[in-house]
Amino acid sequence: MSVALTLILVVQMLSALAMIGLILVQHGKGADMGAAFGSGTSGSLFGATGGANFLSRTTAVLAAVFFVCTLLLAYLGNSRPQSSGSVLEGAAVTAPAPVVDSSPAAQIPGNAAPASAPAK
Repeated sequence: MSVALTLILVVQMLSALAMIGLILVQHGKGADMGAAFGSGTSGSLFGATGGANFLSRTTAVLAAVFFVCTLLLAYLGNSRPQSSGSVLEGAAVTAPAPVVDSSPAAQIPGNAAPASAPAK
């Protein structure tokens, strides 16, 4: 099961990175307006309008792959068997009991051990 989760996660990451790259390469809607009036080059690798169609369809396919991978990861992540206890119960560590001075002088409030006086 771990191999399947890793494979789905790798496909999701690759589709996300490819989608980011494709979105950054695409022109905005206002970019074609400048090309229509002669300012800028309208010729590109895919022609005047062929690139937008190809890039937008590829982006849509990668988005679908990304969402399917996300749903699969969510489904497979929740289908693990639930543990019966808390995470903190397994990590419970008992601290050693503090040492308590039970002498009569220690029981008087405000009576602290005298600090050594500095030598003059």
